Amino acid sequence: MTNSNTIKILEEIKARAAFLNELVQYAPDSIVSKILLDKPVGSLTLFAFDKGQRLSEHTSPYDAVVQIIDGTAELTIGGQTVFAEKGQIVVMPAGIPHAVHAKTAFKMLLTMIRQK
Repeated sequence: MTNSNTIKILEEIKARAAFLNELVQYAPDSIVSKILLDKPVGSLTLFAFDKGQRLSEHTSPYDAVVQIIDGTAELTIGGQTVFAEKGQIVVMPAGIPHAVHAKTAFKMLLTMIRQK
């Protein structure tokens, strides 16, 4: 669903270049998320994880691509630990349990690809 914050962000970046790292800020002891785009075929969401924050293990019916834009992330995908750093991407396949743990503060762009 599109909310007023999403509309504001879309207007800020529409038809111009923007630095992903500047569109979301860290907050103490928090995970901050900002939806950049939400369409029937997929979504783009920016996240900023403070050190120690985590998303517990869950599954998604959609393929997801994590692009690290700052720091280093620890992902667990199907029981396997994957470390990714700034500039790297990780594909999390649909239906496979995954979790995210911020051993250090990091930012990521999550691209969800919805299946028909």
